[in-house]
Amino acid sequence: MRPRILFASLALTVLCISCGSGDRDIRTLKIAHGLNIDHPVHKAMVYLAQQAAEKSDHTLKIDIYPSEQLGTEKECIEQLQMGILSMTKVSSSPLESFVPKIKVFALPFLFRDAEHKWTVLNGPIGKELLVACTPKGFRGLCYYDAGARSFYTVDKPILHPDDLQGLKIRTQQSPMAIDMVNALGGSATPIPWGELYTALQQGVVDGAENNEPSLYTSRHYEVAKHYSLNEHTMVPDVLLISTLQWESLSKQHQDILEQAADESVAYQRILWAEFVQEAMADMTSKGLQVYNPDKTPFMQRAQAMYEKYKGTEIGELAQRIQEVQ
Repeated sequence: MRPRILFASLALTVLCISCGSGDRDIRTLKIAHGLNIDHPVHKAMVYLAQQAAEKSDHTLKIDIYPSEQLGTEKECIEQLQMGILSMTKVSSSPLESFVPKIKVFALPFLFRDAEHKWTVLNGPIGKELLVACTPKGFRGLCYYDAGARSFYTVDKPILHPDDLQGLKIRTQQSPMAIDMVNALGGSATPIPWGELYTALQQGVVDGAENNEPSLYTSRHYEVAKHYSLNEHTMVPDVLLISTLQWESLSKQHQDILEQAADESVAYQRILWAEFVQEAMADMTSKGLQVYNPDKTPFMQRAQAMYEKYKGTEIGELAQRIQEVQ
């Protein structure tokens, strides 16, 4: 962990402990994440904080630190493990190295559609994966919608897996994401998110893959003018809380936090749908070309990953997910 991040986090820990105010047990929790304040997931966390304060008669306060102020997603997870950060929102991809079961979300075309995804996430399998993090020093509170990830490229659209041949496609530092891009025909190139705009500009990579709000808020559409909606993965965001911080909360505060988190999910899904429409309208007005390729050839290529994990814990979990009606 970077020294400045550790120093800042240790300083914030002082504010995360109980402080007496008469007979009231007032708690302040810190959430850190990497998104900017215009993102619908950030706005959902603002709503979460408002609901927690109101439901607790202002004895449960949540402060939010966006835009990697307290570190990258991986660094924030590590801070949860040490108990020096209360909560964080991460994509499920960085969780892979901490909780191997989470890898299942990165399998291409795992979910039939958005309805199937939410049925799984809100059901027994989704809850099982949230608590699977507990032995690592943190636990999941809820999932936030992160839509579907699709390819965007600088020079040409991706209408068929063959179009990926010879192209360097940026991925997250995730073995599953790397395998996915390679399986579909591209050349996976891990690059930090903050460096991607310049990498696209300078031709270090030919394209990337992400959802509509991320393409919009990053302004990558200014460089990569082709957006091919093949929707290869639906990787959710996860709201995590430090086990040490969770266990130090009163039962009342735990219940309030869970209820506020659930309500923020419903609110975020509405915001997400609205933001996707707004983002796409603005991007297309500024020259983004949008394509709807046939997904069948991409799904056929993706079967190589399912064969790779056949007979493993990930393969069995994927089968359980795909059997959910």
